[in-house]
Amino acid sequence: MSEAEQEVGQVVRLYAEVATVQLGERTVQCVVRGRLYREDTAPAVGDFVRVERSSGNCTVAEVLPRNSALVRRAAGTSVGKQVMIANVDLVIVVFAAARPEPNVAALDRFLVVAEANNLQAHVVVNKLDLVEGEPLALSTRLLFDPYSQAGYPVHYTSAKAGTGLEELRAVLVDQESVFVGPSGVGKSSLLNALYPGLNLKVGQISEAYGKGRHTTVGGYLIRLPDGASVADTAGLREIGLWLVPPDELPHCFPEFRSYIGKCRFSDCAHIAEPDCAVRAAVHRGDINTSRYESYVKLRAEAEEVWPRW
Repeated sequence: MSEAEQEVGQVVRLYAEVATVQLGERTVQCVVRGRLYREDTAPAVGDFVRVERSSGNCTVAEVLPRNSALVRRAAGTSVGKQVMIANVDLVIVVFAAARPEPNVAALDRFLVVAEANNLQAHVVVNKLDLVEGEPLALSTRLLFDPYSQAGYPVHYTSAKAGTGLEELRAVLVDQESVFVGPSGVGKSSLLNALYPGLNLKVGQISEAYGKGRHTTVGGYLIRLPDGASVADTAGLREIGLWLVPPDELPHCFPEFRSYIGKCRFSDCAHIAEPDCAVRAAVHRGDINTSRYESYVKLRAEAEEVWPRW
């Protein structure tokens, strides 16, 4: 096969075993070679791949090395993995101020997965227009203040009213970002507001259950004129840790890091050991109690699944 019949492009969408690959200014549909699945080297959205053309057919023949990846435990399994996006710079975790009501334990999971993959995360609180006025606005700020205190940039936005969009758009310039979060929090609406003309499909909240309906099928990557590339993902009802050793989990909570190594025991799990610097910080109010409770639950989960990994 000659070099002229080979090109390198980026996967911008995947459906079953067909990849949409961006090659310069055009996109092509390519079948993913079965060998890549057998060897567990199949592409993900965001991957750079080598494409081969032969007799009018286009095939993804090789996945090039990744700079980074956002990986979670595959839904419904204890040992499978799912690469949500490859070669990503920023993880934008979107939750709603209301409808659906924010679940900070779920937010903690998204942030820990980002930390475990060594990816910078920003928190976006969308639908701010639904909590205008006191006391709702104040209670919303108090709910998300611990994330600012932990060091995460927190953006308060309203896709409907245009609140906070300019600041968030500036963060995305020249970065490859992935928008993640539960269904119904307005990820697609937010992207439409940030980049008019995208016309991403937007769903409605299910009034019966207070949860969003899935409108994004799989993930896809969009290149934008300001140098940004943004990936939208399907709303997730669960997100599990993948290959996170229990003793590394404390490092996935940024506010714990200055206390790690200051406990009486070098292998302190920060659960019940005496003279634990992390638990002392919780008692003093230096570490948010809800965040610590999320750590305890995730630690138990990691302890359970780690032997199977």
